[in-house]
Amino acid sequence: MSQNARAVDERSARNDELNVDRQLSVESARQRDSVTNVGPLGTRTGQSDLVFFQGVLPEINGDIVGTRPIEEQVRMCLDRLELMLRNRNTTLADVVKLEVQLTNPNAAAVVDQVYESRFDDVEFPPRTVVGVCSLPGGADVQLDVIAAAE
Repeated sequence: MSQNARAVDERSARNDELNVDRQLSVESARQRDSVTNVGPLGTRTGQSDLVFFQGVLPEINGDIVGTRPIEEQVRMCLDRLELMLRNRNTTLADVVKLEVQLTNPNAAAVVDQVYESRFDDVEFPPRTVVGVCSLPGGADVQLDVIAAAE
């Protein structure tokens, strides 16, 4: 048996021992089943009224569209976010924290314009803009979001 196969078997046995699958909440199952994400993203949300969305990328039919202008990519991310929120019976008004990851921090002004227009009728949630080296699929923007489900 190879070292990799042995490591997988050991992890699997450890997960069985810890009952990892049984610890996943119903909330995280609904989150996983709503909109798919690219990459190995977290699935545990615990048992709280908070809903976590990570790795929200500009996608069309599962394809990341990193070649589009940054303004359009931000709109696509927010469209996906609204769909994900709707699947959890929440809206942009329920967002309590938003992190915007940009490959070009100089694009923050454009992001601000789209952000302000989308959150026009609700109070702006706290937001952090972070510069990153690269994102999956050549995207220029990615969102990580926390919302409160009432």
